[in-house]
Amino acid sequence: MSDGRFIEVPYRMLPGETLDALLEAFVTRQGYDTTDTGEGMRGWVGQLKRQLERGELIIAHDLQTESTEVMTLAQWRAFGRDLADDEEEG
Repeated sequence: MSDGRFIEVPYRMLPGETLDALLEAFVTRQGYDTTDTGEGMRGWVGQLKRQLERGELIIAHDLQTESTEVMTLAQWRAFGRDLADDEEEG
């Protein structure tokens, strides 16, 4: 990820609606059961916002594909290793 393709986006810089939409997409992609919290999707979004505040999640923007994703730190680190491996092969 040292090639400058990906940048971390501070979640506080995003409009509330945009942040909520990214977090909802993350919940859906991860396959979370939105009935678990008793508050549905809103409950999950609240929990994920707290994880962002604690630094357990990040928002990453791919400059090449112009896509933005929420990732866990483990996903971010694994993604970086996968990209480095691809660069070494290429």
